[in-house]
Amino acid sequence: MDKKSIILYLIIVSISIWSCNQDGGGSGKSLEEYSPENGKNASIIRNPVSAGDDQDTINVAKIAFEEEYFDFGKVKEGNKVKHVFNFKNVGKVPLVISDVKSTCGCTIPDWTEDPIEPGADGKISVEFNTNGKPGEQSKPVTVFANTYPNQSQVILFGYVEPKNE
Repeated sequence: MDKKSIILYLIIVSISIWSCNQDGGGSGKSLEEYSPENGKNASIIRNPVSAGDDQDTINVAKIAFEEEYFDFGKVKEGNKVKHVFNFKNVGKVPLVISDVKSTCGCTIPDWTEDPIEPGADGKISVEFNTNGKPGEQSKPVTVFANTYPNQSQVILFGYVEPKNE
């Protein structure tokens, strides 16, 4: 390495170390300063697992689906399969779904976005476009929420008859 490269390397390392010791340019507010009155949900979202703390698996939101699997049977390729997975918050705090993801673009989820109070119901609607998907199909949909565990899954499955049958 030449002298210029060494100096440049030392400058980059120094900046990296210095920036890691800064607060990252955040607002400086603690979580306690956010409240529902200020339009934030921080006071109702509980993370049951935090580094260095015990896990709270009792005082959390819990999602209980009426069914976790839906067999759509046999359908012709090109049809759209729609199903609603109903659930209840059987936990002790409001349930907030942060995201719902499928494994491909052919399966589109839609869900209750407002906080679901303990004892209240919610739903996840799933639409599967069978176009170009002949044969046995299994379409998992993963739900991310403030629950323990923080991920749950529902599955749509069945057989798509090819267009030429």
